Amino acid sequence: MPLSLLLSAAVAGAIVVLTPGPAVIALLGIGAGQGRRAGAAFIIGHLAGDLMWSVLALVALVGANVLAPWVFHALATFCGCYLFWLGARAVLVRRREAAAAASFVRRPLRRGLVFGLSNPKSYPVTLSVFTALLAGDLGSLTVGTAPLLLASCFVGFLLADAVLIWLVGTALLRRLYRRHELWLVRLTGLLFIGFAVNTLVHAWQGWQADWQAAPQR
Repeated sequence: MPLSLLLSAAVAGAIVVLTPGPAVIALLGIGAGQGRRAGAAFIIGHLAGDLMWSVLALVALVGANVLAPWVFHALATFCGCYLFWLGARAVLVRRREAAAAASFVRRPLRRGLVFGLSNPKSYPVTLSVFTALLAGDLGSLTVGTAPLLLASCFVGFLLADAVLIWLVGTALLRRLYRRHELWLVRLTGLLFIGFAVNTLVHAWQGWQADWQAAPQR
């Protein structure tokens, strides 16, 4: 397996964790109100959800690669559109909707576990990020390479979680979150839209390649 593919998988895992979204916003709220230790417990619990959604995303990519290219293109198109919709909603969010107070969480580890496993938005986000970064190496995605790819993703998860745990305990980040929560949510939307556009471009190129190859079959 190419080293570049393993590095791409690790980067994809890190981006999935670091890209601002509902989990990161919840982490910032817990960290701002209860400190780094509570934030660390939340993000460690959330790791189970990251792994589960990544396994499903890799299964979708490997299965689409084995079955037929159009399945992958259809999945990428759906996820790109859904990700764009999520991003647009975040960009247009109002202050009252974004400014939910960070209430005290008694069991942040359990909250992170439940949050990670029950958030259905995590799947299209994860699949879209993986699509954007791994689309050029579809030929290397097989059942045999999937465990190694997942291990690389896990390394990316751990590194990104370590960064978040460090950041969430800093006084500067707490002040920035409390002061600019609305704009952080809107920035999240812009990032989601960027990933959506990248995913849709790859999907469109795949559709075009299939259409051009169709008369030759």
